Amino acid sequence: MAVDGVAPRAKMNQQRGRRFRTAKEAKEAREKAERKGENLPEEKAFDSNCITPGTPFMARLSEQLRYFVNKKITEDSNWRDIQVVLSGHEVPGEGEHKVMEYIRLARAQPDYNPNS
Repeated sequence: MAVDGVAPRAKMNQQRGRRFRTAKEAKEAREKAERKGENLPEEKAFDSNCITPGTPFMARLSEQLRYFVNKKITEDSNWRDIQVVLSGHEVPGEGEHKVMEYIRLARAQPDYNPNS
């Protein structure tokens, strides 16, 4: 399992810009709907900026994933004989790149077994 970690600076700036732009557009759409008198939900909109590595949200997500994996391995017999690797937000890189790097490294090991 892998969660996006800190991205290279250029990518981080691009992601942050996109998230702020999306938040701004959502705010403008909400204000426009309010001006038209439309009924809008009362709950606060989700702020996608919180999914940036290093935020409290991401720290809690990693903590909860670790808890989930440990609980499953402890309580579910189907999980006992498998190896679970978790790379959280504190490990740099995009999640899918971290998974592929792990696969490449595993395949390069002399005792690699594609059936395990």
